[in-house]
Amino acid sequence: MEKTQMYADSPTPVRQPGSLPTAQSAPSDAAPSHGIRRLLWHLAEMALAMVAGMVLLGPLWEMAGTALGVAGALARPEVAALVMATNMTVGMTVWMRYRAHHWRGVGEMAAAMYVPFLLLLVPFWAGLLDGDAVLLGGHLLMVPAMVLVVLRHRHEPPVVIRRHPAVVALARRWPAGLALLLTADLWVDPMVLSPWTMLVLPGGYLLIGVARRTLRGPGVLATQLVGLVAWVTVTLVAVAAGGRTAAWLVAFGWLVHAGWDLVNHRTGRVVPRGYAEFCGVLDTALGGMMILAILTTT
Repeated sequence: MEKTQMYADSPTPVRQPGSLPTAQSAPSDAAPSHGIRRLLWHLAEMALAMVAGMVLLGPLWEMAGTALGVAGALARPEVAALVMATNMTVGMTVWMRYRAHHWRGVGEMAAAMYVPFLLLLVPFWAGLLDGDAVLLGGHLLMVPAMVLVVLRHRHEPPVVIRRHPAVVALARRWPAGLALLLTADLWVDPMVLSPWTMLVLPGGYLLIGVARRTLRGPGVLATQLVGLVAWVTVTLVAVAAGGRTAAWLVAFGWLVHAGWDLVNHRTGRVVPRGYAEFCGVLDTALGGMMILAILTTT
């Protein structure tokens, strides 16, 4: 077992009892603004973890509901609200524990997910609110509840987390894991994507390159533009061809882009390596899924 200690909530360096304060721990005018940025960053992390939980677990609920014949019950507003709160809580819990938050903080943040929906179910059952108002109102009330929890625990020291080496290795490969999870439901029900989806492949690199200002190196912009022309051409040919030919072109277009991702992952010149890793696994999985769909379609 690997013993790892992470100071996720500590706004200042941890000092041993009896030791003298260092220059880093001296108060400064920038401390308040730094603390606010840190709180905002924690909230952003929680929000992303909650969204990841909904995106990853939502399809699993749908598949389970269809298999068990309870899809209609899951679609009821009160059930859908609690399922959504559960998905957000799972994603948030995994991330908070990885960031070494105390279980009591995790429990209070989980309450911030459920309590707003539970409060709104009373007027919903009384006929004063409809299902859309419950979902919207629950999300709106969730924001101040999360802020209160973060403010309450902002000065608590982190806990000591014992992580198995396999967990550490998986955490380092989170872009690949996220890509596989996003395509899990498609492997159950494979399908061929529209040819127009291939325009996303070169477009993402160009947009990120512009935002990061990484297209200025010698030949970098020209290479990305060549890729853009190539995938636009394949897209137009697939649209014109249609049928099974278009399906094969789309499948191989995504698979070839996985090689493009591999090259960019090794160079790290245009996009972050994590993004290239995510795209490479996603492109490979989607390409394989589409080939499976073509081969199993009569």
